[in-house]
Amino acid sequence: MSTTDAPPGAGATLTIDLGAVAANYRILRDRLGRVPCAAVVKADGYGLGAVPVARALAAAGADWFFTAHLGEAVALRAALPPSARIAVLNGIWDGLEETFLAHDLLPVLNDLGQITLWRGRAARLGRPLPAIVQIDTGMARLGLPPAEVGVLEREPDRLAGIATVLLLSHLACADEPGHPLNGRQRTRFDAARRLFPGVPASLAASSGIFLGPEYHFDLGRPGVALYGVNPTPDRPNPMRPVVRLEARILQVRSIDRGESVGYGAAHRASRPTKVATVPIGYADGFLRSSSSRGHFLLNGAAAPIIGRVSMDLITLDVTDCAEADVRPGAAVVAIGDGRTLDAVAAEAGTIGYEFLTGLGQRYARVYRDPA
Repeated sequence: MSTTDAPPGAGATLTIDLGAVAANYRILRDRLGRVPCAAVVKADGYGLGAVPVARALAAAGADWFFTAHLGEAVALRAALPPSARIAVLNGIWDGLEETFLAHDLLPVLNDLGQITLWRGRAARLGRPLPAIVQIDTGMARLGLPPAEVGVLEREPDRLAGIATVLLLSHLACADEPGHPLNGRQRTRFDAARRLFPGVPASLAASSGIFLGPEYHFDLGRPGVALYGVNPTPDRPNPMRPVVRLEARILQVRSIDRGESVGYGAAHRASRPTKVATVPIGYADGFLRSSSSRGHFLLNGAAAPIIGRVSMDLITLDVTDCAEADVRPGAAVVAIGDGRTLDAVAAEAGTIGYEFLTGLGQRYARVYRDPA
């Protein structure tokens, strides 16, 4: 069964396989063994639609969900069972307490100021309030830095009134299994856990799950691997592909040797060339850095990108494709049929995360529901 969300006249289709998302969740859950598996659905489900993605994950057994922003979590709460635990990674600041409470959301407390704020609300209500505490073990981004962890060690009453349901940290180099920072972060996390006796702990996201059981602790929280991006860049991708992107040829023209294509005359034909124009551009998340790099597939044959990727259009060299396939309306595949998201991203000089979350809203979006 499939559902379609299509802007009028969409020239390209992004197919999102929710069955593959659910299958990837089960792969990661099985990798964790007896350790529960959460799901990170921030950035609108990594660009694929947080609500349909989260519903598919809940049906597959997920009951922990992480977002980045409060607004994402509020929208998710309305779409998930009341029993689902939804956490906001960016934490809380003054004036947002009532929204967290009204929607039964968990703030991730990232510094002493956030801890003080949440503790104050608990005191005014006269009851403990649940929260997650994040420790910075080496990312130097979010989480209590070592000096503030030291304050908690000396002044444990700072957590009075806060029911800590999870201790969290995040690995900086999990996609590099041999990186020495992985071990150092695990050691620092273990040390911080002594301040939170009996509190479950979570360190491993997508790539961290593949570092081994010593990184699993009490909860895995994969994100990008759920959506098909390879969490083990040094090895074959264990995840199922989730997205397929294809477009229809708008126009075909023939140019002579020496003629140029696109802005800046960046490509000049070295032979008589057939050029197909397709309605995808950087406004759709197909990065300008893909200009003259990589290819699409036309009935399985490579059609190289030539010239600059523009806002709405990409030009392809279809000279070597079967003549019967080279026509307006024919489908070309940008991602899929062996053209992996990671490969397309690498050709653009970036990573699957960026390419995936940047896929735009002008596509017709087709959701293939789990069987």
